[in-house]
Amino acid sequence: MPPALRGRRAKAIAIALPIGLAGSLIALPFTAQATASSDAVISEVFGGGGNAGANLTNDFIELGNAGDAPFDLTGWSVQYLSGSPTATSKWQVTEIEGAIPAGGNYLVEEAKGAGGDTALPTPDAVGTIGMSASSGTVALVHSTTPLACLTAADCAADSSIKDLVGFGTTVVRETSPATGADNTHSVSRDAVFTDTDNNSVDFSGSTPSPRNSAGTGGDGGGGDPSPTPSPTDTTPGDVRIHDIQGATRLSPYAGKSVTNVPGVVTAIRATGTSRGFWIQDTKPDSDPATSEGVFVFTGSSTPQVKVGDSVLVSAKVTEYYPGGKASGSQSVTELSGPTTTVLSSGNEVPEPEAIDAKTLPRAYAPNADGGSIEPLELEPSKYALDWFESREGMLVQVKDTRVVGATNTYNETWITTKPEQNPTPSGGTVLTGYNDPNSGRLLVGSLTADQLKANVGDTLTGTTAGPLDYANFGGYNIQATTLGKVKSGDLKPDVAKPGKANELSIATYNVENLAPQNPQSKFDQLAQGIVKNLATPDVVSLEEIQDNNGATDDGTVAADQTLAKFTDAIKKAGGPAYEWRSIDPENKTDGGEPGGNIRNVFLFNPERVSFVDRPGGDATTPVKVVGSGKKGITLSASPGRINPTSDAWKSSRKPLVGEFTFQGQQVFIIGNHFNSKGGDQPTHGVFQPPTLGSETQRLSQAKEVNTFVSSLLAKDKNAKAVVLGDMNDYQYSTPLTTLTRGGVLTDLINRLPVGERYSYVYDGNSQTLDHILVTPGIHNPGYELVHVNAEFSDQTSDHDPQVVRIK
Repeated sequence: MPPALRGRRAKAIAIALPIGLAGSLIALPFTAQATASSDAVISEVFGGGGNAGANLTNDFIELGNAGDAPFDLTGWSVQYLSGSPTATSKWQVTEIEGAIPAGGNYLVEEAKGAGGDTALPTPDAVGTIGMSASSGTVALVHSTTPLACLTAADCAADSSIKDLVGFGTTVVRETSPATGADNTHSVSRDAVFTDTDNNSVDFSGSTPSPRNSAGTGGDGGGGDPSPTPSPTDTTPGDVRIHDIQGATRLSPYAGKSVTNVPGVVTAIRATGTSRGFWIQDTKPDSDPATSEGVFVFTGSSTPQVKVGDSVLVSAKVTEYYPGGKASGSQSVTELSGPTTTVLSSGNEVPEPEAIDAKTLPRAYAPNADGGSIEPLELEPSKYALDWFESREGMLVQVKDTRVVGATNTYNETWITTKPEQNPTPSGGTVLTGYNDPNSGRLLVGSLTADQLKANVGDTLTGTTAGPLDYANFGGYNIQATTLGKVKSGDLKPDVAKPGKANELSIATYNVENLAPQNPQSKFDQLAQGIVKNLATPDVVSLEEIQDNNGATDDGTVAADQTLAKFTDAIKKAGGPAYEWRSIDPENKTDGGEPGGNIRNVFLFNPERVSFVDRPGGDATTPVKVVGSGKKGITLSASPGRINPTSDAWKSSRKPLVGEFTFQGQQVFIIGNHFNSKGGDQPTHGVFQPPTLGSETQRLSQAKEVNTFVSSLLAKDKNAKAVVLGDMNDYQYSTPLTTLTRGGVLTDLINRLPVGERYSYVYDGNSQTLDHILVTPGIHNPGYELVHVNAEFSDQTSDHDPQVVRIK
């Protein structure tokens, strides 16, 4: 199963409903003050100091004074409460002193994290509170005694609280919580400290800009404060968008303030916690490396502009890294904390630049020997990633493009601008090697209410247009304001050939976190896949079978209820009465979804094949090969696990080994699920070529399995063994070549034409993660990949199964 987390842009939509529901159930108005504050308030809160991706080393709380006179802080404190308080939760206190200058700020430094490289401006007060980056409550209190209130209602009744800010999913807040806080974003008020006693209205997510009472700060530590131009100033500034974007991936103005940048509004994101709008210069320069568009980030505040508005924007230039800088993603140049002046409305927007088969270079990314490509001068005529970066924020369009990645739950669809680039028979784009990630791929998102439902091989007809954006998942993408229509390619699920009477059929199927709590429809659809599409194999090696209560983390490890529900569904679908064999893992040792305890399982049809049960197999005992070729070999335990205490399997699934007999013949089957690709640097990221950190563990796992198969063949060179499952890697990868080392195994997918070698579609690339391999003693096996999931928007699993038939 691939990483399911999304970047900031997509996640804003995904989490909007839960936050809204929580608010409707427990939000209470904060009414300690009859009217909004006219003097001291909390103006900014940041809990991500030193966290992954953060530049600043410390958390901080910033105060502001909207009054005309200094605000005395003698006897005052700032206090912090976790976002999910219990009956024993305590407020943490930092005492403060001095005064907040009229119209100015006051900076309270809090706990230091392990990361970051930029210190705060000189603080006015120092505390040690370690705040959450995403959820919590901060109060400005006319007392140094810890508060006792733990609900919004009780805190509203406490007259010592001058101001209170709840952010994230916290239950203690003014009306509803502020949103937009994370490792790299604070929540902050506007420049005039507007206070309506509604945190979600008064605060928005933005790049941290701490300021102290001396006026130092405002750009993440020590720089010039953000501009506050007069609304009557309608003179365009000297800095244009192409100056801000520059000819590299990082803006030469990053961290600086710019005033009255001109542009016309081309698109608006008006929902979620990452709202804003794109502007584009109508007077471009002649440099093909400098983009003429930029995103103006307004946090959770709805942009007060319309498409076609001619505007002047004063803001701070920031570089936003989706997923955090440590993720390896590229950055998006943004204008944050904006002040916007509308000069006129109803203007024509620039014509979108067309992307077609001739537009993007064949080469995907410049080579930095594994280092960062950020400082390199862009070469848009040589590299696809450079071409995209040089159009970041600008309007682009595609016409009549083929779908190469089915629409997902985020209403995102992958298309190709190069239909002749490594095509599959279904119309996808096959991944053929590390150095050729298919430069024609492009993700299409949507800023409209239209919903696509496209399969691989469909055509997105007509014009699809919008600004070019970048996200941690998927990389460069069109945020479509105009969506084409889907024309069906009439893709149908595959149906495997049924095995003959003298053929043993063995399949592998990753069923994607199957648990009893899943809807019955998932069990029924998977059962149909086993019975109809796989033609009821004699043995099915399953991956991602969860324990009896799924993701609930209470120590349960047994999966008999999961398997009973699945085998019942198969029988009702017309299949055989499958039996199963498996070994329960130790709790929380095999990775996967927390609490799920996923494991490998064998289903088998006892009317066709016999399982040889040998006692002794458990979660930690290694299986061995015993006997010799002359007298016959057996397993020390069946089912058993390959060297389960080896570090190779730390927080990962252990291979399941079983001994079977079919028509008097002995067959060994080894079911696998190697560790995922989570943690690898993205293909579209800033490090080129990307480092594949997860490959190290898969390499160790491949060595373990190769060693076991080698020991099997050392005792009987004619032994029949099938090694299969979700290896989470490509047929040309180092782990797979290690798995087959010494000729002990043959990877059957390599017998297919190049364009058919795929079982999974990710980022628009059809690729191989699942494999069936056989020992030399198995001659002329029949082999099929059965495409029923990966290319369809309506999929029961994210993997396609496959089957081998052995005479």
